[in-house]
Parts: sequence; C-alpha cells; structure tokens
Amino acid sequence: MSKRTHRPATQLVHAGQIRSDFAENAEALFLTSGFVYDDAEQAEATFKGEIAHYQYSRFGNPTVSMLEGRLAAIEGAEACRATATGMAAVHAAMLSHLKTGDRVVASRALFGSCHWIVSTLLPRFGIETVFVDGGDLDAWRAALSRRTDLVLIETPSNPMLDIIDLRAVADLAHQAGAIAVVDNVFATPLLQRPIEFGADVVVYSATKHMDGQGRVLGGAVLGRKDWIDNTLQPFIRNTGPSISPFNAWIVLKGLETMALRVDHACRSAATIADHLAGKRHIARALYPFRADHPQSALARAQMLAGGTLVTFELEGGKDSAFRFMNALDLIVISNNLGDSKSMVTHPATTTHMRIGAEERARLGITDGTIRFSVGLEDVADLIDDLDNALAVLG
Repeated sequence: MSKRTHRPATQLVHAGQIRSDFAENAEALFLTSGFVYDDAEQAEATFKGEIAHYQYSRFGNPTVSMLEGRLAAIEGAEACRATATGMAAVHAAMLSHLKTGDRVVASRALFGSCHWIVSTLLPRFGIETVFVDGGDLDAWRAALSRRTDLVLIETPSNPMLDIIDLRAVADLAHQAGAIAVVDNVFATPLLQRPIEFGADVVVYSATKHMDGQGRVLGGAVLGRKDWIDNTLQPFIRNTGPSISPFNAWIVLKGLETMALRVDHACRSAATIADHLAGKRHIARALYPFRADHPQSALARAQMLAGGTLVTFELEGGKDSAFRFMNALDLIVISNNLGDSKSMVTHPATTTHMRIGAEERARLGITDGTIRFSVGLEDVADLIDDLDNALAVLG
C-alpha cells in the first residue's frame, strides 16, 4: 500500500499486506514451524538481533505479521502482537508488565475470566488487586490516590454494557504511575479507539467480530512499539501464547468484511433494543445509544455506534429466562458473540457463573438477565423470533 492514510474499511482489506515473490493477491498462508538460513552466520546474526529474519513461528510468522500490521493500522497503534486467544491477550498484557509487589486497579465489571485473573490469579503472585465501580470517578480517584502499576477496564462491559470514561480513567491511571489497559472487544476498533482517549494498551478477542463467523480462536495486544517490543514480546516469545498461522489467516479474511458486518449488526441491535424496551415481560432493555441508558451521553462521546449487543432482563428470573431461550427458533443459545449468527446466553449460569451470586448482584446481573449478540439475519425475522419466545411466557 501507499503511505497515504486510508479509511478503516479500506485498511481492513489492504493494510499489512506482505506479498511473496509469487505476487499473490490473497494473503499467503505460511504453514511452517521454522525458517531456514543461508548460512550459519546468518542464523547467529538473527538470534543476536543484528538482522531481521524469521526464526520460528512461535516468535513470528509472515501470515501473523500481516494480521498484526492490519490490526495496528485499524487501531491507530504503533505495534501489535497476535495471540492464541483473547484471554491469552489479556493474560500476556498483564503478566508481562507486572511483578510481585505491584498493584492493579480494575473495573468490577469484567468478563468472567478477566475477573478471575484479577481476583484470584494475580494475588497468588503477590500482586495487590483492587476493584472499583467503573462508572464512579470518585472511586477511581480514591483507588488511584496510591502508586499503581496497571489499570484494567472493559467498556462497554460484558454483559451489562456499562460505559467507563476512558479519558478520565486513563488520566488518573497515568497520575498514579500506571498503564491503562482496555478490553475493547464489545466496541471493536471500528466504533471506539481507546488509544485516542489516552489508553496505553488495547486487548481483543479476535474470536469475536474480527473472525466474525465462529471459526477460530485468536487475540491481539496493541500499544506503543517500545512497550510491545521490550515488555510484551519477550513474554510471548518465551511463554508461547502464539496464534497459529492458519487462525491468523482466517482472521485476516474475516477482517475484510468486518466493517459491513458490524454496521449491519449495530443497526439491527438498535432496532431490537427499541422493540424490546416496550414489550411485556421485559423488566429493562440496555443498549448504549438508547436515551434511557444511564451513560448514553458518555457512550455517544466515545463510540461511533452503540454496538452489536443488547442486554435485557426478563421478569420471573431464571425460570422465565430458560423458558424464553428454549422457545427461540432462529436465535441460538451460545456463549460466543460477534458472530454472523445471532445468539443469546444466560450470564448467571454461563459466562459469569463462577464469580458468585454476590459479585453478580454488584454488577446488576440478575437471574433474568439475557445477553443478546445480534447477527446478520434480517432484523424482522429476529424480532419475530423474540416475540414468539416472549409469547411462551404468557
């Protein structure tokens, strides 16, 4: 590509391309574990870091490099490292930076596995962890009045779609000496670019909207080049959470259509949220761009659209939630999201089961909460399916 700045939809198709001597149009899939050298001297110089040469696909691979280049361009980041899964990205971003005696402050509203890392894993290594209500800036100020090393936030949050003031929290984090790490999965880099609001590191599960078709696992960590090269890369190189070239190639091809898919799903999600908000049996419907969302103004200040997920609460708790989900015909039950197929999950018994009832209550997750990932089907068909399932509740 030329060095001109292209718009996101163009970058999703072209950015990061590396062509071999065969001049292929589609990105090449380099299924190789290792690479060869012209001579022993070249191998030695490669391992010394004196020359740039691929060594081993755990360290780097041309297909993976294309994915990393494309994601960095979309995010507006200096550098990127792809990982085997989204949780590998979160784990690597945190553990590469932290050591015994460090301190982490995190928003309470995190994906279940992220919550486990902060609440359970980090303390095992002598790392102090503190949770705060992500929407309470006074709580952030209090928690960050002490020296801190890393701040972890997720916005919009999973599953309650809470919004955190990225710029305010990033500024507080920097004043405390911390880096700000943002899980941006729900927004995608198309709707929100945390680095523009002061974030230092952004993490993704590429399994979600980037692949977008439920095929492979992947993750990504993005940030400044010096941090990626000198802090993150040694950790990834030596602990091995690397993405396979095949999975990287699948995600690359998924990125080509991500702008179209996210735009369609966002428009459908907004329509569905409005529809559900007025329905019988629905206690509340949450969508970041609806006027009744408690942080809709902040969402609109940070995001270009409300996202592809709708969260709603059914009256009647778990029994109603299960009856509703089991009555769906078109929409499937699955704990994935960002897929071309629409899917629902019951967070209290799936993604957030292990954080416990008390913590779920703090997050506002009830036994009637349903998380709905809106796909690419005709929105009228999705609404018909939702209405038919609601009718089963009487």
